[in-house]
Amino acid sequence: MNLANSLIQSANSWPDKVAIYHGDTPYLSWRDLEYRAAKVAAAMQALGVTQGDCVGLAMTNCPQFVEILYACWRLGAIAVPMNAKGHALDFQYMLEHSGAPLCFVTPDLEPTLGKAIVDMRSTVKLLPVNSAILAGLIQDADEKSLPTIPQDDALPAWLFYTSGTTGLPKGATLSHRNLLAMAASYFSDVDDVEPQDNLVHAAPMSHGSGLYIIPHVMKGASQVVPVSGKFKEDELPGLIDHFQHCTIFAAPTMLQRLLANPEIGGLPGLKTLVLGGGPLYVRDCISALEKFGPKLAQIYGQGETPMTITAMNKQQMYEAYENNDLDFLGSVGRPFSTVDVAVVDTDGNTLQPGEMGEIVVRGDTVMSGYWNNESATAEAVRNGWLYTGDVGCFDTDNVLTLKDRSKDLIISGGTNIYPREVEEVLIQHPAVKEACVLGLPDELWGESVVAALVPQPGSEIDTADIDRFCIENLARFKRPKYYLVVDDLPKTATGKVLKSNVQALLPEKPAGA
Repeated sequence: MNLANSLIQSANSWPDKVAIYHGDTPYLSWRDLEYRAAKVAAAMQALGVTQGDCVGLAMTNCPQFVEILYACWRLGAIAVPMNAKGHALDFQYMLEHSGAPLCFVTPDLEPTLGKAIVDMRSTVKLLPVNSAILAGLIQDADEKSLPTIPQDDALPAWLFYTSGTTGLPKGATLSHRNLLAMAASYFSDVDDVEPQDNLVHAAPMSHGSGLYIIPHVMKGASQVVPVSGKFKEDELPGLIDHFQHCTIFAAPTMLQRLLANPEIGGLPGLKTLVLGGGPLYVRDCISALEKFGPKLAQIYGQGETPMTITAMNKQQMYEAYENNDLDFLGSVGRPFSTVDVAVVDTDGNTLQPGEMGEIVVRGDTVMSGYWNNESATAEAVRNGWLYTGDVGCFDTDNVLTLKDRSKDLIISGGTNIYPREVEEVLIQHPAVKEACVLGLPDELWGESVVAALVPQPGSEIDTADIDRFCIENLARFKRPKYYLVVDDLPKTATGKVLKSNVQALLPEKPAGA
C-alpha cells in the first residue's frame, strides 16, 4: 500500500475535520488537504518530476510540509527532508547525491539554498513554498492528469540523510512498507492514536516529528505546527492548553528545557511526550515523571530503522518510577513486538544476558539500504540484520541497556570504558547540567577519559569537587583524568552531541583535575 492511501481514507472518514493547524488557526481540513496534495503532485508532474525521482524538502516546520510530503507519495516520488540547520554545502551534497530535480524551500532558507546550488554539477529547481510561482502552478495543475497511485510498498518513500557525525551523510532509504511497519509498531508498542488527538510539531519535521505524521494521519488526528516553526518554551504550553490531547515528539534536550523553566507547570493537556533522538538520563526522567505524571514514553531507533528498535510505554515508565526501578529507567526498554533485536559479538554470535556487544535488528522497519552506496549498505545490513553500531546488553527480563556507540568506546589500559556510564554519574552532581565524555590519546594508557561539562545556571564547577564525586561513585579507572568546562555542547538539530566537535574544543594537553 502507498502511504498516500491513508490520507485519502482520512479525507473520506473526516472530510470537514481540521487536519492541520498553524498555531491555533485552522489551515486545512482533511478534504482540502487531500485535494491540495493531489494538486501539488500534479504541479510537480508538470515540472517534470516522475515516479522514483527524489524531491528535496529544505523546510523549517510549516503546515505546507504535510501537503508536500503526501504529494510526493501521491506521485510516487521520494521525499528527501533535509536538516534545516544545515550549511549550504550540506544541502548541496544531499541534492547532488540524491539527484533531486526539485527542492521545496521555506523563505528563511532561500539564501542558503541559493548558495548551495551555485556550484552544483546537476540542475535542481528551487520552489519557495510561499511563492506566487508555486501558487500559480498549483492553480493551473490538473490533478486528473495524475497517474494511478503506485501501490508497490517496496518503492522508496523517504530518504533520510544521517547526521554525518562520522564522515559524509548516508541516505537511509525507507520504503512505504518500512514506514507502514513503523506506524504499526507505534500503535502496538508506544501509544494509541484517536481522531481527537493533536500532534504538535515542536521538534524538526525533517526528523522524528515528521515521521510521526504518518500514524496520526492514519487515525485522523490533527497536526499542529507552531507559528514559530520550532520549540519555544513560551509557545508550547499555550498550544497544549488550547488543544488538549496533545502528543509531542521531543529530544532529551527539549525535555531538559521544559524542566528548567519554572513557569511551566504539569501540562494537563499533554497526552503523551515521546522521547527519543539521544540519551535520556535517569535524573531527567525522574524529574519529568514527577512533574508531568504518567505521560512519558521512550523510543530507541535509528534513521535506518525509524523509531523502532526498543520502547517503553507510559505505563511501563511510570510503574518503574513508582517502584524506584532505576535500572529500567536507565535502559531503553524492550524490543518492539514487530522486530527482532539481538546483541552479538564481533563474529556475529548472539550473546547471553549481561554480555556486552553490538545491537542488531531485523524486521519490516529496516531500510533497504543506503542510497547509491552499496559498500556502506553491505557493511550495515548483513543477512537481513541491521548492525546499529551501538553497544549494549540485555538482562534476563529482555530489557536492553544502551551503553554507547561502538566508535565512542574508550579503551584505557586495555579496559573498556563506556562514556554513557560516566556521564550518568557526572550529571548527578548538582553543579553539572550536561556532560560529554570521550577518549583522548594517551601514550601510557592508550586513551584517557576526558569530560566536557556544562554548569547549571548560576553554578560554578569546581573540578576538584567533581573529581571527588567521581571517585565516590565510579571505579577509579573510569573517572575522568581531565575536565573541560564549556558554556554549551555542540549538537545536531535533533539534540545529539557532536563528539567530534567537542574533541576539537580540547587543548592538546588539557589541565588535569
